[in-house]
Amino acid sequence: PARSPAPSPQGFLYTAPIREQGNIYKPNNKMMADELSEKPVHDVHTKEIDLVNRDPKHLNDDVVKIDFEDVIAEPEGTHSFDGIWKASFTTFTVTKYWFYRLLSALFGIPMALIWGIYFAILSFLHIWAVVPCIRSYLIEIQCISRVYSICIHTFCDPLFEAIGKMFSNIRATVQKEI
Repeated sequence: PARSPAPSPQGFLYTAPIREQGNIYKPNNKMMADELSEKPVHDVHTKEIDLVNRDPKHLNDDVVKIDFEDVIAEPEGTHSFDGIWKASFTTFTVTKYWFYRLLSALFGIPMALIWGIYFAILSFLHIWAVVPCIRSYLIEIQCISRVYSICIHTFCDPLFEAIGKMFSNIRATVQKEI
């Protein structure tokens, strides 16, 4: 009787044949894997965001960290009533907190859309226009620099060498008269 093939660990009856060298994306042999030096790929669109530390690269350390004491301060000898000082502190802090939240709720998503479009255009131009233009310029200037170098070595080097030999025989002496 004919035996049916054993199911694979994934539950499939047949597994795809594996080439001796593997495929270019997931090579089976170590030499090919070392050549490609596979690194784990992290998708930036699905990564989890940190809801606690929202400025991990410290972009706004010097600008946004403004507290009550940074704006309003009473010098020694000029103090208001303690209740007024506490109420002013609370009013400032709560107003800043909730007004920022209100502005974020109203304009956060539209601004994120605008900045996303802007940086997408900037990235597109950099990748597809700026870098290729710079690379092509460097290739073209390399050709021109070779021609320029040949001209300098052909015409200027003998001239400067001759002038150098002419002035190399000049001797100067300094005498001090008393």
